[in-house]
Amino acid sequence: MTVVSSDNELAFVGLGGMGAGMALCLRGAGFPLVVHNRTAAKAAPLAEAGARVAASGAEAAHGARIVILSLSDQAAVEEVLFGELAGRLRPGALVVDTSTVSPAYSADAAERLARTGARRVEACVLGNPAMARAGKLRIFTAGRRADAAEAHDVLEALGQDVLHVGPAGSACVLKLSFNLILGNQVAALAEAVLLAESAGLDRDLLLAAVTKSGFSSPTLAFRAELMRTRHYEPPAFRSALMEKDLRLAVGEAALHGLELPVTAGAADRFTEAVLAGDGDKDAAVVAELRSAVR
Repeated sequence: MTVVSSDNELAFVGLGGMGAGMALCLRGAGFPLVVHNRTAAKAAPLAEAGARVAASGAEAAHGARIVILSLSDQAAVEEVLFGELAGRLRPGALVVDTSTVSPAYSADAAERLARTGARRVEACVLGNPAMARAGKLRIFTAGRRADAAEAHDVLEALGQDVLHVGPAGSACVLKLSFNLILGNQVAALAEAVLLAESAGLDRDLLLAAVTKSGFSSPTLAFRAELMRTRHYEPPAFRSALMEKDLRLAVGEAALHGLELPVTAGAADRFTEAVLAGDGDKDAAVVAELRSAVR
């Protein structure tokens, strides 16, 4: 039997690394929460934190004023938002979608959802699972400003910085731009490791030198440590998702008549990692790839 959510209960669908962190953060901030994840075991920490666990996304979203999505890609968003939740959202419900999708898909999804009487706020997040759990994300919203303002209290609990950047699709462009920089940095650092090791230089020596240099940054130092220890699990950013986001960036550029050759090359490296069976490991695992000269 479906239990109807109370008016102030938030629904949260998708409890991967980022989703679980955000949901736990919201519980810690005192928000009443009903959650669902396709792999039910991932909901256990939320249940321990006092969240109600729903058997399906439709049950979680039923009656909720705000529904938060954190899904792996736009195929998953399509399946959940326009499949499982179709006809189950209450009139005027606000969907806050933190999933990284293409700008075009985001704008289309907002239009399609509006025709059902619900609303969608694009809420792209920057950070890692630990930052999500601590409420230290940076969040960029897009869509109708009034809708984003309605979700502000929720987003403010999750982020140290919440900024509205424009119409639907705008936040996705910004998020992909950030991930483009990240993906290229990680791929470049991995190639530096490969070059140094091929010439007989110690990996630890190289990485220590890089992290103490002007080329370093918190993000680069974090990946350097993963490469130094060769510990790529649990991932802060999965290789498969990095590949997906870089492909989205290349595809978006193509729509504007642009090429991103550096990013396309980096995407190929992450494709190799995925094909090697490392898609669920942190993106830094590209430092372990060994490609023959072609």
